[in-house]
Amino acid sequence: MGTYDLLADLPLAIDSYALEALELDVSSGFRRQTTVVHLQGGGEEGIGEDVVYDGEDQDHLQAAGSYLDLAGETTLGDFCERIDALDLFPVEPVRGEVSRLYRRWTFQSAALDLALRQAGRPLHDVLGRSPQPVTFVNSRRLPEDDDGAASIAELERLLEQYPTLRFKLDPTPAWDDNLIAALVETGAVDSADFKGLYRGTVVDNPADPGLYRRVAEGFPDAWLEDPDLSAPGIDELLAPHRDRITWDAPIHSIADIEALPFAPKMVNIKPSRFGGLQRLCAGYDYCAEHGIGAYGGGQFELGPGRGQAQLLAAIFHADTPNDLAPGGYNLTEPPGDLPASPLAPRPSATGFRWDG
Repeated sequence: MGTYDLLADLPLAIDSYALEALELDVSSGFRRQTTVVHLQGGGEEGIGEDVVYDGEDQDHLQAAGSYLDLAGETTLGDFCERIDALDLFPVEPVRGEVSRLYRRWTFQSAALDLALRQAGRPLHDVLGRSPQPVTFVNSRRLPEDDDGAASIAELERLLEQYPTLRFKLDPTPAWDDNLIAALVETGAVDSADFKGLYRGTVVDNPADPGLYRRVAEGFPDAWLEDPDLSAPGIDELLAPHRDRITWDAPIHSIADIEALPFAPKMVNIKPSRFGGLQRLCAGYDYCAEHGIGAYGGGQFELGPGRGQAQLLAAIFHADTPNDLAPGGYNLTEPPGDLPASPLAPRPSATGFRWDG
């Protein structure tokens, strides 16, 4: 039986829902806004977090309030189909389809939580799996000064607080041989995210053959995420490193995995990016059937979304370089009492939640 089939027939009763606005200044220099959806029914509450990136989309959602008619008794599978068919944006989203995927996951993850709580069971019990300790990395881009020089001082400060912390870093053209040597010396870099497929965004990072070579050779054991293989010379340059190439930005479905230029050893499965419970479960099943490793990724969640992604990692891919560090690592001034990797499993007694 497929993973989704274990969940789809769970009874679900919804009376109403409410919205909760969250916002925070995060380490990469922007004001993050998210919205928590609270689905209420049968004396229980299910929660999910909207991670649409554009603040105006969050503002429009919060201003519209609980305008969708979601009340009724159904099954989780039927509710997810209904959400797939609804327009969940009171105003057209800034980023189009990818934002629609994020919001579908918001309501479906809240419904999963509610259905499980109404059934009095935790997710791992319904799936017949045992949550495992979650290995994680902290994702960041090194700051650069006005002259374009990158610095590892911020990373070194974190390592002073947390000596066992591992990183997923975004290489930029400012990464010269000296900086790479200093990073190698830390021994803390597990992944390099080239951001080669975020064209036209604020993190767009045009392919630089020299940079790609320095990174691939400087970190021979690191994963190499999202290189732009369509840029001149890059595919040939990285051909010897294909077993280390992973994919994140283009992965929204099984079809996206199958459309990659070669069969991957590893992909990043972000629950919200898959856009729905059935598609997400199918993605997990497909990777397991085809021997493809998976790791989870965060999206600057401020509420329950991060814990839900950590719980999925604990169930499906606990020992891979999950980009799911506790949110405190992304604060401008991280506190000194954050948990180290791996995270001990903390599934709630019922529902789809990570306790604490």
